[in-house]
Amino acid sequence: MLTGYLDQCPLVAILRGITPKEAAPVAELLIARGFTIIEVPLNSPEALESIYRISRCLGHSALVGAGTVTDTVQVREVAAAGGRLVVSPNYDPDVMVQTKRRNMVSLPGCCTPTEAFRALATGADGIKLFPATMISPQSVTALRAVLPEIPLLAVGGIDAPDFAAYLKAGVDGFGTGSSLFRPGLSLNEIGHRADTMLTAMRTLRPHPAAITRGDATVDEEK
Repeated sequence: MLTGYLDQCPLVAILRGITPKEAAPVAELLIARGFTIIEVPLNSPEALESIYRISRCLGHSALVGAGTVTDTVQVREVAAAGGRLVVSPNYDPDVMVQTKRRNMVSLPGCCTPTEAFRALATGADGIKLFPATMISPQSVTALRAVLPEIPLLAVGGIDAPDFAAYLKAGVDGFGTGSSLFRPGLSLNEIGHRADTMLTAMRTLRPHPAAITRGDATVDEEK
């Protein structure tokens, strides 16, 4: 499931701090621009309500779920809210097992080969290289050489100028947070930031499907 959405657009929109009122309009804007994966960190205000509203609005047109998931109770709550993606800052086998029991996508945070291989053995659908600022492109190249074919996403301090080096090293996508969304930004500004990222990615990795929809228009004043 994860690979299919990444094939359409290799960027995960991390909406840290979003409120339920903003959730659906922002998510609709990003999907219209070309994003296909939406993450609402659980340390956002009323995060579960935002996940519910986004999931209800987008259905299966996007992979929607939660970030900063650190225990099994949260996994159950995310599933109840309609989320299908569980992203964690760390490798926690209990969280991963609960995630896979519910047929949700598991994306644990790993920073070392030991963590990555343990996550794979526990059923990870992909590896979140976090924090990416601690993992150089050279380190990614070495890690990719020994890992089986599984999606690697660089997350944490990564922006459009960093895309080329990490793609060349072997990552399959990126998590984009404050460089895409911050509380208080207008829909116009979020749309502009999304277009900038997608244009950069389209130049580096020409691809059909969602990533080519950067000229999509939405009512950005609602």
